[in-house]
Amino acid sequence: MSTLFHLLRRCLDAVLYSSTWLAGAALGLMWATFLFWQVHIPARLGGLIFSATLFLYNLDSVLPYKQGQHPGLSKRKQWMQRHRRTLLVVALVAGLVAGALFLLDARLLRLTPFLLHLGLISVLYSMPLLKRQGRWWALRDLPLLKVFLIAYVWAGVTVWVPALYLGRELMEPVVWLLFLRRFLFILALAFVFDIRDHTKDQATGTRTFPGIFGIRTTKYIALGALAIAAALVPPGTPAGQGVALFLPIVAAALVIWFAEERRPDYYFALLTDGVMVLQFLAVWWATRGQAVGFR
Repeated sequence: MSTLFHLLRRCLDAVLYSSTWLAGAALGLMWATFLFWQVHIPARLGGLIFSATLFLYNLDSVLPYKQGQHPGLSKRKQWMQRHRRTLLVVALVAGLVAGALFLLDARLLRLTPFLLHLGLISVLYSMPLLKRQGRWWALRDLPLLKVFLIAYVWAGVTVWVPALYLGRELMEPVVWLLFLRRFLFILALAFVFDIRDHTKDQATGTRTFPGIFGIRTTKYIALGALAIAAALVPPGTPAGQGVALFLPIVAAALVIWFAEERRPDYYFALLTDGVMVLQFLAVWWATRGQAVGFR
């Protein structure tokens, strides 16, 4: 029994810390947008978002300056340092798959300028750009900026990209409301990771919401973002979807309220990211009678 438990835990660690779970969450959020419009999600587009997320997050985890950081008590960082070569291979393979899927889809090629700006933000988020006071600074190190960058890119990829793919205008009211709702939802969850990284960010001089306003105030700000998101129900939302969209908000509120820096890595990697998976499952359940899937 102990051997089986050890094997299952190793598999769970690999899924969580290789960003496979997170890539599934990104796919789920994009799929939820297509479900809202009752349109099949294109298989190539779904594969692209999954593989591109794998590529970007694993590329981030194998950056030399991150691998050189002391992992401390974090099981996640210890796992990443032990499996650096594996993560590098995953990043390279995922990048090649994403590139191939992109080049094979004429609709995506037309979106190149829009996708390029999201990709640049994603790559430069952790990439050392400027050396000041003896250390390298990336976009994420600018005061209070990193949670907004995360929310913007995730909302842009999972709402605006599907909208453009389907020929919709970004400023169309329903598209804008979906984007804003998704932005605030992701923003609230991003504050949880600021709480997780509170001590590390203080040590490196990164000024975040917990470091400036305190952890409790940060939780209130996150809950406020969730409350606004809950109120932004796009016009034309079926009654079943309205209830389904509210359930992940409640789950996210609980995760935020009980977030503490000392929580185990599973709390952040499994539960917090899992709220995004829950959002997809809730929308899928609400629309299950419409037979909307991959094509």
